[in-house]
Amino acid sequence: MSFVGKKFPNFAVNAMSDLGDTFKINVYEEAVNDKKKVLLFWYPKDFTFVCPTELHAFQEALAEFEKRNVKVIGASCDTAEVHFAWLNTPKDNGGIEGVTYPILADSNRNLARALDILDSREVYDEVADTYLQEGDDVPYRATYLIDEDGKVFHESINDMPLGRNVKEYIRLVDAYTHVQKHGEVCPANWEEGKEAMNANRDGVAEYLKSH
Repeated sequence: MSFVGKKFPNFAVNAMSDLGDTFKINVYEEAVNDKKKVLLFWYPKDFTFVCPTELHAFQEALAEFEKRNVKVIGASCDTAEVHFAWLNTPKDNGGIEGVTYPILADSNRNLARALDILDSREVYDEVADTYLQEGDDVPYRATYLIDEDGKVFHESINDMPLGRNVKEYIRLVDAYTHVQKHGEVCPANWEEGKEAMNANRDGVAEYLKSH
């Protein structure tokens, strides 16, 4: 089920800060109450291989997101305590020391299930005469961009081995902000500073003629 064009689920989840504080975050309210865009990215597990490269990549781009009034939030189904241990593990040991944005600890999987992003399915086992869980019951690499009204304007889901391109999310934020400000639409490969176009036949024809 896609959430694009819909309100993000409105409930709170445990989170961990880089200072070791456990608190609740409601992603929907973070957007609506603070009038910010939110980038929420899920990863499968702490203390793995591709995951720390992504968390560090989002940290390196944090200033660019903040400049655009975007709050970055990470998320997995590990506990807050495991997050804290990983936050205190040096980068050269596979840790995420230096990451400063909050990380959701959706250990009861309420939000991940609401978003339908878990590698999990029930399969009937004839020998056991019961349903067994297949998969690791961990989230795929799902990413959500949420606007100031709590509406999802981008959603993407990568399989476990595929790391994300953080620059693409900056481009998408720029494009959506341009649409919000100017009412124009952004064509393929649009980047900040490039020409957009009016959403009508004449606007498209004019754009295509000049490109």
